[in-house]
Amino acid sequence: MKKEAVISLIFFILSFPACNSGAGKKIHAEEIPQAEGETAQVIFREYEHDFGKIIEGEKVAWTFNFENRGPGRLVINSATTTCGCTVTKFSRDPIPAGGGGSLEVVFDSEGKSGKQTKTISVHSNSQTKVVILKITAEVISKNNN
Repeated sequence: MKKEAVISLIFFILSFPACNSGAGKKIHAEEIPQAEGETAQVIFREYEHDFGKIIEGEKVAWTFNFENRGPGRLVINSATTTCGCTVTKFSRDPIPAGGGGSLEVVFDSEGKSGKQTKTISVHSNSQTKVVILKITAEVISKNNN
């Protein structure tokens, strides 16, 4: 009887991976089925933002809004930045035709001075595979206040 219980327990434990529904799985653009001619088209409301003058050490954020003007579903795969001082946040959920979304950019000016220009490369399944966004700021030293 004990041997049967151990075998049943092992079978029960081994069956868990087979039940994985894929919840929490990242969606990649190539996994989104598109009908022929139904390509997404990402259009940002603006492609550049100037924070103006900021004091060294400040963290400033800007949200770039966009819409999908193509007939296919849009998926943003990644948004890479030119430096670790700039981070992005966005949804990886598919955006239907006519829908919109946003991409938040946070710039940390700690250790920076003078004119700063950072770019963000947005990779998606859009007709334009990579879109370049730009942020600028003039960082003023803490000592010059």
